[in-house]
Amino acid sequence: MPTTTRRSLAKLGALAPAAALLPRLARAADPAVKIGCPYPLSGGAASAGQAAKAAIEVAVDIVNTPHPDLAALPLAAGSGLPNLGGRKVEAMFSDHQGNPATAQSEALRLVTQEKVAALAGCYQSSCTLTASAVAERYGMPFMAPESSSPSLTERGFKWFFRTTPIGSDFGAAYADFLAGLKTSGKAVNSVAMVNENTEYGTSTGEAIAAALAAKGLKLTQRIPYNANASDVSPQVLQLKSAAPDVVIFVSYTSDAILFTKTMRNLDYRPPVLIGDDSGFSDNAYIEAVGDSAQGVINRSSYDIGKPGSVTFLVNELYRKHAGHDLDDTSARCMQGVLALFEAINRAGATEPAKIQAALKSQDLKPDQLMIGYNGVKYDAKGQNELASTLLVQLTGKKYVAVWPDRAAVQPVALPFKGWT
Repeated sequence: MPTTTRRSLAKLGALAPAAALLPRLARAADPAVKIGCPYPLSGGAASAGQAAKAAIEVAVDIVNTPHPDLAALPLAAGSGLPNLGGRKVEAMFSDHQGNPATAQSEALRLVTQEKVAALAGCYQSSCTLTASAVAERYGMPFMAPESSSPSLTERGFKWFFRTTPIGSDFGAAYADFLAGLKTSGKAVNSVAMVNENTEYGTSTGEAIAAALAAKGLKLTQRIPYNANASDVSPQVLQLKSAAPDVVIFVSYTSDAILFTKTMRNLDYRPPVLIGDDSGFSDNAYIEAVGDSAQGVINRSSYDIGKPGSVTFLVNELYRKHAGHDLDDTSARCMQGVLALFEAINRAGATEPAKIQAALKSQDLKPDQLMIGYNGVKYDAKGQNELASTLLVQLTGKKYVAVWPDRAAVQPVALPFKGWT
């Protein structure tokens, strides 16, 4: 049995203060502020979900690591959240696979088990619909950076906030653009719309239809289809038979690719083809069928900008991380999450009610953003009143701004070329 001596007791006494200090040092480093991010990391929309994940990871890096060249962006110049003692931020990702029921269960897990301070997601509006209902039930701030279904802000929710422009904004842009074409002498006598039949396609389609009607434009066909359909030949043949002057697609990535391939196989090219962002803006779409979609018109709130600009520098960070440029959807995702981090910092706490109050009072100016919104400021329903959009056209492997004139880099080229 070991003998305890006066010398050994003295040694233990000398070590005791240092040993007692260790737990206090460990507790002094506060844990990261976590946000839950349910996105489609697998399934039909996985490419968009993975791009969104990369965008959020870059947003986390911008906040956690000093970026003096991005000092115009809130929190970019320093390290962490200054109003919370420099605490870092962390994104807790989960895969909802494009399934609304899974999005709901993942949101519940993130809130109750991971103890996140807020939620951000979910790309597909149908998944945002169910996940945000969980947040509302638990009194948890929910940021929708890119889900654009107009109905999401019509539920009377108090904890739901959305930075992105929505279907009615897109519809107004398309209607104004097409009315201008008609005034200039282009044939815009018939417009067809093809939309996937989940929350995004249905709700956005209705908003576009209403905007066209308000401008006196005639929607002659509306063709809904099952999301992730394996064969769209009947829909394309229906369009080919009717021969509308304009076709607007509201589709996710796999559907947009399938429609483009089918149109080429059936040799159908409408004079004007508009793709409502989502699948058409995805880098995976451009890589898969960009050579068959030359001249497709799309909407966007993001442009890489001139070398040295904030948008350019942010894209450089993203490209280094993800291996490709930001597209409109991933850029809108990044901006929404950056806005959420700014609100959490201004709240100075992780209590949900304080973050909610900070979001309600958020008023970011255009030069504080990495995207082309007119600012971030929410109405009583949680919708960003200052969100904005422009139209771009696919030229080679890049989308280039063509409308409105003040934002245009080149004039719109019609008719839709497609392939050679």
